[in-house]
Amino acid sequence: MNKFTDNYYVPITIVVPAYNEEVTVVQTVKSLLTLDYRLYEIIVVDDGSKDSTSQQLIDAYNMHPVRRPIHRSIACQMEEFIYESNQQKVPLTLIRKKNGGKADALNMGINAAQYPYFICMDADSVLQYDSLQKLVVPVLEEENVVAVGGTVRPSNDVDLFEGKVVKYRLPKNILACMQLLEYDRSFLASRILFDSFNGSLIISGAFGMFKKETVIAAGGYDHGTMGEDMELVVKLHSYCLTNKIPYSIKYATDAVCWTQVPEKLGDLKKQRKRWHLGLFQTMWKHKKMMANPKYGAVGFVSYMYFLLYELLSPFIEVFGVFTMITAYFIDLLNLPFMLLFMLIYASYNSILTLTAFFSRIQTIDLTVKPRDCFKAIMLCFFEVTTLRFIMAFVRLMAFKGYKKKKLDWGRIERKKMNI
Repeated sequence: MNKFTDNYYVPITIVVPAYNEEVTVVQTVKSLLTLDYRLYEIIVVDDGSKDSTSQQLIDAYNMHPVRRPIHRSIACQMEEFIYESNQQKVPLTLIRKKNGGKADALNMGINAAQYPYFICMDADSVLQYDSLQKLVVPVLEEENVVAVGGTVRPSNDVDLFEGKVVKYRLPKNILACMQLLEYDRSFLASRILFDSFNGSLIISGAFGMFKKETVIAAGGYDHGTMGEDMELVVKLHSYCLTNKIPYSIKYATDAVCWTQVPEKLGDLKKQRKRWHLGLFQTMWKHKKMMANPKYGAVGFVSYMYFLLYELLSPFIEVFGVFTMITAYFIDLLNLPFMLLFMLIYASYNSILTLTAFFSRIQTIDLTVKPRDCFKAIMLCFFEVTTLRFIMAFVRLMAFKGYKKKKLDWGRIERKKMNI
């Protein structure tokens, strides 16, 4: 255990926005109540669900109605009722409010939070038992930390007991397994790089901690974007740099959140379209940061990276594929050379993926059966050569009908987790 977490604790409010999450919300709260941490509270914000999300919590934890004034430091929809339970390890609060979207639900949670730092997480996710201890380390080690991001790992087919992994295996579903490899590469590559110069532009909405005072001063979560998690981080950069406030945004590699990933291609397409539209909305809203000396490395490096390699990459990749096909049919392509080039490209990316996967397994003391190792080795090639290009085309098509669906989240199928 890190020396800082033995006797020092940062008071934390965990905010869980929920909309039609009756399948997973009780399990999520159950996992939060087993965290190895002393000083925290849990606030579940039911954003006008049409199912029994609130009732499931009320029944499971014997909650009772209370009258509790909420000071609206950030604008949000009105609450309909508030329930509390003091029979648990830590205070548990349920706030049912009028539907306003995920950002609005998070703003309500911030308004109701009692502690100086808050964590936002999804209602289909589970925190590892020691995740809070590891997430607060950057705050204890450095001054002026306004946000800390954790690592997100797919929980599909993983067995957890009181926040601890009791049985780890790769997902049986091929699509979910390839996403696991993709997640590991992403979290152990680009995010560590940006963390080295305080240039992180995104903290996953599934698991991130923020300084309440600074978030309120910056204006809270934006209701008008589908990527409210990224938009808030970019907004914090802009706010602190514009007002010359010393700050840092950190990444805690060992703080783990387990979350469900889509197992159907249709659900994955909805998710990636939403992510890409959220990225576009954030980049457009904060376009003043692009290559602007006022924002230093964030404007010159981080913004330009996300613009070229994230936002525009599907256009570049799909255009490249069609160019190669066209060149082949008009006899302008050296096919053996191109196939060799693509093989080298796929092999290089597969090595990066496997390095990230096995590094993550080693650093968090998990054991993987030989058949899962073989599965990861076989699937990493298909993730790079097949899934990547399918998702590039999906992200490209995300802008079709943009005006009609720019705030439409869609629904993704949820399953009970192995807790």
